[in-house]
Amino acid sequence: MKIKRQKHAKKNMGFYKHNFGFREPFQVLLDGTFCQAALRNKIQIREQLPGYLAGATQLCTTRCVLKELESLGKELYGAKLIAQRFQARSCLHFKDPVSGSACLLSMVEGGNPHHYFIATQDQELATKVKKRAGVPLLFIIQNTMVLDKPSGKSVAAAQAMQTQQLIPEHQQLSIAQLKEEHSLVKTSEAKKRKRKKPSGPNPLSCLKKKKKTQETPQLSTPKKKGTRKRKKRKLEAPTLQSAP
Repeated sequence: MKIKRQKHAKKNMGFYKHNFGFREPFQVLLDGTFCQAALRNKIQIREQLPGYLAGATQLCTTRCVLKELESLGKELYGAKLIAQRFQARSCLHFKDPVSGSACLLSMVEGGNPHHYFIATQDQELATKVKKRAGVPLLFIIQNTMVLDKPSGKSVAAAQAMQTQQLIPEHQQLSIAQLKEEHSLVKTSEAKKRKRKKPSGPNPLSCLKKKKKTQETPQLSTPKKKGTRKRKKRKLEAPTLQSAP
């Protein structure tokens, strides 16, 4: 089981080293919940973590985390003593301290430029960390420290960076120009086509049609030429004269 866990850790560390430039010494930000879990499970963080990550580590916390542990009282006194052994990194909340989870999230903003690991048992904080690319997450399960597998955000960011490295910059520019020439890229100024809504009847078409009184032009009939009617003369039958 220990060998299998070491293989998973080595694989995950190789992912962050190759894609996000993590180098030794690895900087690990711890909160109060992780220190409390380590105390309960009798885990020596300073001695065991470098062997698990296969490299030198720098364990650190923030002032907001220490202030939060102080405010929680005796219940987390042992966790406060453990956290005080680590280096306190300066944060932006010197005058107005915030919760430990909010402070750790602010330390990895802007793409985690300082390559911090986050070590926590807070499930809400862990969910928010997974939504940020390039932030490794550590937690404790069954008396052992575990490096979580890369989140979906980290995998997607790594794939995007690999595709950019495969294609040279001048080729990327030429491809973009060709797309613009052939109008394959949708510009922001392009207006979206509006779907025509079914419109009502044209009000002009509802008007009653006026009857057009067309004057039928009288066709001029050609005058017939007067033809003389010949009267038929009746031939008078000759009267027979009686003999004397």
